[in-house]
Amino acid sequence: MSVLPFDQRDGFIWYDGALRPWKDATLHVLSHGLHYASCVFEGERAYGGKIFKSTEHSQRFLRSAEMLDFKIPYSVAELDAAKRLVVEKNHFQSCYVRPVAWRGSEMMAVAAQNATIHVAIAVWDWPSMFDVAEKMKGIRLDIAEYRRPDPRTAPCRSKAAGLYMICTISKHAAERKGYADALMLDWQGRVAECTGANVFFTKGGTIHTPIADCFLDGITRQTVIGLAKKRGIETVERRIMPEELAGFDECFLSGTGAEVTPVSEVGPYRFTPGQISRTLIEDYTAEVNS
Repeated sequence: MSVLPFDQRDGFIWYDGALRPWKDATLHVLSHGLHYASCVFEGERAYGGKIFKSTEHSQRFLRSAEMLDFKIPYSVAELDAAKRLVVEKNHFQSCYVRPVAWRGSEMMAVAAQNATIHVAIAVWDWPSMFDVAEKMKGIRLDIAEYRRPDPRTAPCRSKAAGLYMICTISKHAAERKGYADALMLDWQGRVAECTGANVFFTKGGTIHTPIADCFLDGITRQTVIGLAKKRGIETVERRIMPEELAGFDECFLSGTGAEVTPVSEVGPYRFTPGQISRTLIEDYTAEVNS
C-alpha cells in the first residue's frame, strides 16, 4: 500500500505560534532534539472535530518537557487553542493530532541549556475503527526482547521520543514474525505494556493491569479504568508475571491509536475476546463521541 510521505502532504502545521504551509514546517539537521532525543510529544485524536481530552494531553505535554529539563513556552490554554485551530484549518473531523516540542540548533553537545525550544502541532486524517465485530477477532502479540527500563535510569513518565527507540525495534521484530505488536516486560521481567499501548487482562469478571511506574500511565488507560468503574467492574493495578497470562480470560489494549483493542494471542498464551472487551469498546466509542 502506497502512503504519501509525511513531508509531502498539503495543509497547515502550527509552528512556534503561527500556521505554516505543511511543506515549510522544517528544522535543521543539527537540531539538538534529533541528535540527543531532547524531544517530547503527544498523541491525540479528534472525533467529530473535537479533540478528546485535549487539556489533559496539553498538561502532560508540559510535564513531559519539565522532566527533560526544558520549558514549553506556551500555556495549556494556548496549546488547546492551537490544536483546535490546526484541526479547523485542515478541515478534519476524525484525525490524529501530534504536538511535539524539541530543543533547537543553538547548541550541539550533551548540554543544551540555551537552545531554543520549538513547538509544532500537526494533524492528519485517521478515521476511527469502531467496527466491533472486526475488533472482537483480537490481534496477535509477540513478546519483545527489549524491556521497559528501571525508572531510575530514564524519565519513564515523560512521553519522550527517546523512550520509543526500543518500541520501534520491538514492533518491527514482531511484524516480521506476522504479529501485530509486541508485549514488553519491565526491567524485572514483569508484564509492562505494548510498544505504544497499555495492556489489560480479565479474570472472573475483574480487570487486572500492570502498575504504571516504568511506563506511561496513558490517558486512554485512565479513561478505560474510569469506564470500567462506572460499570461496576473492578480494576486491580498490580504486578503481573508473564506465567500468569495462562490463567486470564481476556486481554485488551488501550491507547490513542488502539482505542480499545482485544487481543487473541500473546506469544504462547491464548485469549478469547469477551463481554468485558466488547462493553469497553462500546463505552469508549460513546465517550469519545459525546
